[in-house]
Amino acid sequence: MGKQTWKGGNMLYPLPVVMVSVTDGKGNDNIITVAWAGTICTNPPMLSISVRPERFSHQMLMETGEFVVNLTTEKLAYATDYCGVRSGKDTDKFRDMKLTKEKAQFVQAPMIAEAPVCLECRVKEVRHLGSHDLFLAEVLAVHADESYMDEKKKFHLEWAKPIVYSHGEYLATGKKIGTFGYSVKKKKDVRTSRCKRN
Repeated sequence: MGKQTWKGGNMLYPLPVVMVSVTDGKGNDNIITVAWAGTICTNPPMLSISVRPERFSHQMLMETGEFVVNLTTEKLAYATDYCGVRSGKDTDKFRDMKLTKEKAQFVQAPMIAEAPVCLECRVKEVRHLGSHDLFLAEVLAVHADESYMDEKKKFHLEWAKPIVYSHGEYLATGKKIGTFGYSVKKKKDVRTSRCKRN
């Protein structure tokens, strides 16, 4: 069976689905759900989010140039969806979803305490692309929940059961099937190891 050819479109799935918290700097905070988010640079650490200009939070982003990316989990799936379909101009999403505001270190926007990882971001550039504006931002700090760290202080995001988004659906990430570089890693010679022990 072959592949069908469709017109150009956004088919780069699955995507990380994140809750982005913002503020207007005057006491009004909001959360938007963003599926179009990604890493764009290592040094300096940078990421991007794409937001429609008509979204309630867009003006906050433009005014303050700051936001926090909060990673989502299976436990946060319901709140994530709610924050994507309800508008902050009509309701307080923090209150509705019983999400806890946590003070960030470098930006005014609050972090979501229930998220396993929160990334404080400052906008460096905004590109007006069409249906969406692309916010290119530097990551000023990363906050990782200690409850997902082992005794050696290694962080295990998989313990938090993160979710992804694909074609209108939230999906669990599943089991680990390999690690970076495992395809070229040399396998240990079991016989040699045994000889060394004897």
